[in-house]
Amino acid sequence: MKERLRRLLVDRVPGIRDRYEARRRADPAMGRPAAALVLLWLNIQYYLLFRRGLGRPLHPPMYEETPLYADGSESSLSRRESPEDFAARLAACGAVSFDVFDTLLFRPFSDPADLFYLVGMTLRYPDFRRIRIAAEEQARERKAREKGTREVTLEEIWAEMETETGIPREDGLRAEWEWEKRCCYPNPYMLRVFAALRRRGVPVFALSDMYLGEARVGELLENAGFTGFAGLLVSCGHGCSKADGGLYPLLLRSMPDPAGSGGGPAHVGDNAHADGVQAEKHGLRAFPYPNVQRAGDRFRPHDLSAVTGSIYRGLVNARLHSGLTVCSRDYEYGFLCGGLFAAGYCRFIHDYAASRGVDRLLFLSRDGALLREVYCRLYPDEAARTAYAYWSRLAAVKLTAGYYRQEYFRRFLFHKAGQGFSLRRVLEGMELPSLLGPLCRAAGLRAEDELTNKNAGKVKSYLLDAWDEVLEAYRPQREAGAAYYRRVLAGSRSAAAVDIGWAGSGAVMLDCAVNRLWGIGCPLTGVVAGTNAARSPEPDAAVPFFLGGRLVSYLYSEQENRDLWKLHDPARGHNLYWELLLGAPEGSLVGFYPDDNGEPVCRFRPPPAHAARIREIHRGALDFVELLMRTEERLGLLLPISGRDAYAPMIPLESGRNRRFMEDWEGILDDAQIG
Repeated sequence: MKERLRRLLVDRVPGIRDRYEARRRADPAMGRPAAALVLLWLNIQYYLLFRRGLGRPLHPPMYEETPLYADGSESSLSRRESPEDFAARLAACGAVSFDVFDTLLFRPFSDPADLFYLVGMTLRYPDFRRIRIAAEEQARERKAREKGTREVTLEEIWAEMETETGIPREDGLRAEWEWEKRCCYPNPYMLRVFAALRRRGVPVFALSDMYLGEARVGELLENAGFTGFAGLLVSCGHGCSKADGGLYPLLLRSMPDPAGSGGGPAHVGDNAHADGVQAEKHGLRAFPYPNVQRAGDRFRPHDLSAVTGSIYRGLVNARLHSGLTVCSRDYEYGFLCGGLFAAGYCRFIHDYAASRGVDRLLFLSRDGALLREVYCRLYPDEAARTAYAYWSRLAAVKLTAGYYRQEYFRRFLFHKAGQGFSLRRVLEGMELPSLLGPLCRAAGLRAEDELTNKNAGKVKSYLLDAWDEVLEAYRPQREAGAAYYRRVLAGSRSAAAVDIGWAGSGAVMLDCAVNRLWGIGCPLTGVVAGTNAARSPEPDAAVPFFLGGRLVSYLYSEQENRDLWKLHDPARGHNLYWELLLGAPEGSLVGFYPDDNGEPVCRFRPPPAHAARIREIHRGALDFVELLMRTEERLGLLLPISGRDAYAPMIPLESGRNRRFMEDWEGILDDAQIG
């Protein structure tokens, strides 16, 4: 009978099924009567009110277009007075009480129930999160029927869980409590507020609507550095809560001077009803502290894997909305998009090197600067096998012109045709000024003529006729480059060149120079963040190298995460958005040259004028990595960061809806030209 009803009321209409199941997922604690009402109302609307649109299946959008805050830094939305100034205002009330969870204590999740994923991992029980939420609601309903209160203990919840799952109560309770202890950490803003109040000698109390009980909550607070409370009240121990108002009379009776000197004792918390309305109703002065997750979650991406996404959002929201600091937009760009990506990419690099026996990691300039710093923080014992190696497209096309002639002309000539470059400027960029006069005479051109699609062929034809002279002009650079890389690769038998991407030509050309041009004899693989995308002019240019294992990619390729391969659009600046996260605040390499003693020296373009802003972006990314590392150490868990997860924070930025968000950085995006 039950199955027949489900087929009739749920599965018969796909749109009703999708909407009903979405409601159940959104509220796992929904009881059967409420679920039946939801299902009945959906069917009434469809069959009796003729809302046929409800019959269409729900299709989540392929890509998120979450609107981002573009009128300043996001953290400015949660600007607060200093913790010490806030403490002074609270102290004037004579006594202060604090909510505990989401006020004094944070968990590293955007949804606190996501802690149950970790408990389920420990207990190796499928669908544990949903079952645990439902069991808590069942325990509350049972307690309401039997005792007239919905306040339950962890023991009572696990009695329900044991019945539902067969997991021994003590085993489950122990696992959940261990994860609670690992996950809870102090709100840095409130830690300073608390310390300032203690220095002033103000009596401080803690209140919590929670099932853990006073002993456990007290232990969590003490572990986080909150010690010396005048009192602690937890709802499950008293059969009443802040939400129903019952805890506040108990609090007031325990305070030495309930009236204080400021019109009543203060209460600080994040819940508008429990910590605001009810506190005021019982004679306390409410000082709201907005929930950091609710404040930031509207700006966060949700299309990530469950635990990685929740921890990413939880850490970001807590950092930007605790009220402790207001960050710059540059810092936030690095923190939001750079940190998760850099940490995930460096772990990908580490795992690749370990699996392939790579003994030297070359982080290519300039995009490798931040990555190498992150890598050495993640793997300090491996710092000696890393090197920051100078390389650039400009240097590469000159050094390997004898092997990649087509790439040489494409980069130096055809990419510049019709872009306003004079022949003089083009030849100077190629470092062939001595050939300008002969070229102009042979081709019937003038030095100040613009390079166009019409005359680029003539220029190429002349240079091919003078090819030996072209290669000879670069001979000193080839020799200097050989000396430089012999030192960089000394003692190495297998190396990997790390770069942002995109065609992979940097690593491919370096491998050619190292092994074919200079004969150093060190096989070199290219590790890139992303490849040429489907919308690139040459989307399949690197296919032979991926096929042969000479290139590997983290974020996407035509083989992996093909949806990102299709989404990523260089013409809309997407390459530059990623490069902005990584590029070092230094001029790009022009080439290798011998000094007066024959020693190799590197020459660079002038450093960018916006170096300070780049350093601020990097600071944000590094701070996220440090925060992630501390969180993982506390949890005892290495967070998996797939390429798809690492790309997710950038997807909303790449949508047209957030064009204003990126306008602030358009002036500092890198130059696409070389030479």
